[in-house]
Amino acid sequence: MTGDRNDPALAYNFEVELVDAQSVGAFLSLTTGVPSKAGFSEVSGLEVSIEPEKYKEGGNNGTELVFPGAASWSTLKLRRGVVKSSDLWDWHIGFIEGRGVRRDGVVTLLDQNRDAVRSWRFLNGLPVKWLGPNFNAMEAAVAIEEIEIAHEGITGTGSPNLVSAIGALF
Repeated sequence: MTGDRNDPALAYNFEVELVDAQSVGAFLSLTTGVPSKAGFSEVSGLEVSIEPEKYKEGGNNGTELVFPGAASWSTLKLRRGVVKSSDLWDWHIGFIEGRGVRRDGVVTLLDQNRDAVRSWRFLNGLPVKWLGPNFNAMEAAVAIEEIEIAHEGITGTGSPNLVSAIGALF
């Protein structure tokens, strides 16, 4: 018996796209202050949870009913090596200075041929924390910066391309 193997994707092969949340045109053309495809080395925080609401029914002392409550999302953390561009710093400091623009984003897991396996969209991203590199003259480590993004929800999509993911937003 022969057939296609369904091997799991490897977590090292992914891309992140950030775009202005206020404009469909900016989303479709991918012309923003932050590069459309940023070279991040790590993404964490793709997480959603539902708070269970418990209800005790009168006359039924041995049972506790559980219903789905409000959903909540973790902040996303994006890490990358420090480059000459200060785009992440500028995005974060823009909010401190009162001129910030929220960004939507798509995190796409890729296969060995760099074809999309799955994508996750986040909406109205707000950079709540920027973390600069640690310096140590005794190590030859890459200087890493991190941006932490609060957002208004993550949705998953089986769609392998950004245009389909964007279409689902509007």
